[in-house]
Amino acid sequence: MENRRIVLAIALVLFVWSGFNMLFPRAEQKQEEPQSISQNVQVAEESPLERLPAPTALSLPAAGQGVKERTIKVHSNLFDLTFSTNGARLIEAQLLNFKETNSPDSPLVKIIDAQTAEYGSYGVTGGEGFYLPANSVYTFSSKSDVISLSDSEKSELVFQTTTQENIRITKVFTFYPNKYHFDINVFVENLSDITRKGTLNFSIVNRWDDSIEGDRYNFVGPASYNGKELFDDDIKDLKESSKSYGDEILWTSFETKYFANIVKPFGNSIKSLNIEFKNNSVVNTIESPIISFDKNNKYSFKYTGYLGPRDLDLLEETGLSFDKIIDLGFFDIIAKPLKIALKFFYGFLGNYGFAIVLLTVCIKAIFWPLTQKSYSSMKDMQKLQPQMQKLRAKHGKDKTKLNQEMMALYKENRVNPFGGCLPMLIQIPVFFALYQVLLGGVELRHAPFMLWITDLSAADTLISDALGLGFALGPLPIIMGFTMFIQQKMSPTNMDPTQAKIMLFMPVFFTFIFLSFPSGLVIYWLINNLLTIAQQYLINRKPA
Repeated sequence: MENRRIVLAIALVLFVWSGFNMLFPRAEQKQEEPQSISQNVQVAEESPLERLPAPTALSLPAAGQGVKERTIKVHSNLFDLTFSTNGARLIEAQLLNFKETNSPDSPLVKIIDAQTAEYGSYGVTGGEGFYLPANSVYTFSSKSDVISLSDSEKSELVFQTTTQENIRITKVFTFYPNKYHFDINVFVENLSDITRKGTLNFSIVNRWDDSIEGDRYNFVGPASYNGKELFDDDIKDLKESSKSYGDEILWTSFETKYFANIVKPFGNSIKSLNIEFKNNSVVNTIESPIISFDKNNKYSFKYTGYLGPRDLDLLEETGLSFDKIIDLGFFDIIAKPLKIALKFFYGFLGNYGFAIVLLTVCIKAIFWPLTQKSYSSMKDMQKLQPQMQKLRAKHGKDKTKLNQEMMALYKENRVNPFGGCLPMLIQIPVFFALYQVLLGGVELRHAPFMLWITDLSAADTLISDALGLGFALGPLPIIMGFTMFIQQKMSPTNMDPTQAKIMLFMPVFFTFIFLSFPSGLVIYWLINNLLTIAQQYLINRKPA
């Protein structure tokens, strides 16, 4: 095989891989058409829910008629929560360690902003003939409307109501010190003489505005995990029809680029999951099996919630597979160790920009011998070009003879025609894995580097801000493109002049693409280019 064709093929592979991953880094995973929820669910006596007494801490008055709605403010070191006793629902969740923008006076991130109880999360209703009104007003376990969670031990919030059909509902929220995850227990007690039969429906609600819609790089919307596969449901599809899943779902969520609202049901708390778009909101409803609520029996439904950043360490800390919400693409098995290494370096350096630089240097050091072999092989191939041209002129019409003579030439000069290609191909998975790590990591959000780079998660806009341009333009991607051009000029090539000119378009293409990319990703590519230039310079200094 002719060497120039090999090099051209590898260049095209790199071009296609780069373009595909940059333009379409996270395609939605399409599941098979889900089966609709059965209308003939077996009564749960075959696998009964845990029957537990209501918490002994409860000493609440009977709720229901005549109870006025209250708003309960809950404060911790991580978030401020606002509950309404109308439905005992969460109507606002504000993260104290994250701001909306990089501005000093920016408001804090609100991961939930329902504004009214109607759109609140963690509401319960009944189904299949079991009547539980969503807007029942609950009593609250404390007379105070402002609650500060303990820094040293878990804290409980208890809400309770009794319906007109004499069904007592108790919700217990259990918070843990300095944790983004918490437990939710719903207790159902039939105080009447009539057996009630039906399902308990538990929901999270997230208001939708088209301004928060995801882009080609980041998904925004409901995501659910079944232990093997992550399902992303596009909002445009949900506006057409709802999606249903079975009891194999381990958790369901609403995610943005950096934050997530996740709920995991336990045991028989789930028979099916329904996700729908209604009233400008995305509603994830977890439905239990049909239960026979007998007289004077108490039933427990357990869930765990998470309201916080899409941080790998914090999500793994829950031990509930919440970390699977971070989809690092095809090279996930490589990307996660790289993400861990990046945070490790940050722990020493205190600056994610320098952590990216150090991580890039380490990766380059690991692959230095392979890259050395690759460029040396390409240089040796370049020396054989005059002899290869003679063979093409002599045997150009006989491809079989030409290939035989060229292989003989390679063997005689101890040159491997694939030596310049294979080492570079081995590095591709690592490069794209790191690309996924840097593209949407919450760690880089609002993280400063140096000079004018004050947010590693945002594009460099120094020039466009100064000139009032309507698109991102900064010196960092321009410098990166220039180093890529130098690198390409220094690299040995066996292409003909026409092919070489075409390949010179690559730096222009990458510069254009990187204009809108996060600065952290551009820094990685820039440092890698500089190290490659230095390595190529050392190779070129060696005597022929």
